[in-house]
Amino acid sequence: MNNNNEIKRSSNAENILSQIDRKTKLGDLRKIAKDIKKNHELAMELWSTEELLPRLLAILIMDKKLLSQEVLNKLDKDMQTHIFDERNNLMDWLMANQLSKDKKTIALMESWENSPSALQRRAYWYYQARLRWTGQTPPDNTADLLSTLEANITREEPEVQWAMNFTAGWIGVYDENNRERCIEIGEKTGLYKDEVVAKGCTPSYLPEFITIEVNKRQNTIG
Repeated sequence: MNNNNEIKRSSNAENILSQIDRKTKLGDLRKIAKDIKKNHELAMELWSTEELLPRLLAILIMDKKLLSQEVLNKLDKDMQTHIFDERNNLMDWLMANQLSKDKKTIALMESWENSPSALQRRAYWYYQARLRWTGQTPPDNTADLLSTLEANITREEPEVQWAMNFTAGWIGVYDENNRERCIEIGEKTGLYKDEVVAKGCTPSYLPEFITIEVNKRQNTIG
């Protein structure tokens, strides 16, 4: 049974919720969050709506010091009530806006490679990809990541598979020594080979993804 209607929310939370509707964009949420700054209590009130946009806003104003493994497990469980794309969206947003910003939460993410939660495993892999695509010097775990990828990617849940594939893509773009190996992972698995992408978007199929992204960078330099 959903007790949402019985939840008494503060006037502050009600005021914020009145500013959010279906036309609200992510940029609008960022503006609202900038005005609020950090407010964990308010974040939990917004989270309790069980709706996507208030939850995305909640993530932006959470206090990362309070994001223990226990709290993250609870948020993860709550995300399971959303449809597939929404729950991935919530975990990716949490990773990018909170978990990747603090040494303690980075350490938690780095412990999630074999987490029982598919969303936590997704965050682990997506973070590895992010380290590479943001141009940071990647940790020296590339060889281990690729061995794990080759062994496990075809057996993984779809949401984790995507993040693993994404990691292999960025390793292939930035690490010339491993480029051929990453292309071969794509050829062997055939993942996303038939995916239709919008104009201007890079396909996820590794041989195409790596070739296109490498060419983009070479053309920029040239």
